[in-house]
Amino acid sequence: MPLPNAYAQYANNRIMTASPAELTLMLYEGAIKFCNIAIEAIGNKDIQRAHTNIVKAQNVIDYLTQTLDMKYPVAKDFENIYNYLSRRLVEANVSKDSEILKEVAEHLRSVRETWKEVMRQNGITGHI
Repeated sequence: MPLPNAYAQYANNRIMTASPAELTLMLYEGAIKFCNIAIEAIGNKDIQRAHTNIVKAQNVIDYLTQTLDMKYPVAKDFENIYNYLSRRLVEANVSKDSEILKEVAEHLRSVRETWKEVMRQNGITGHI
């Protein structure tokens, strides 16, 4: 099956050639995707799949938190947002609450759109 292998090579190449800003954008997109999969899994009563994808979203948020450069004042704002999202993901996972996941996904979409605008204003092009 050459097609899945070709896609994997494309995805790997996209990651390897992305700028730090583009990688951050990809992380936001991944976290949104994981939330959406978890929402669908909860609707289908697939508790394990929901758990797995909520944990993946948490891992993305944790990574974003750990990589903040605190020398910039705005980093504290992002840290507060990420801490809130992380807490909400834990709550969503404990209760398997798709409404909380929808809220988290909406916040992530908002942050992603803000990040895209920052990229545009700074002349960063790529996969935006």
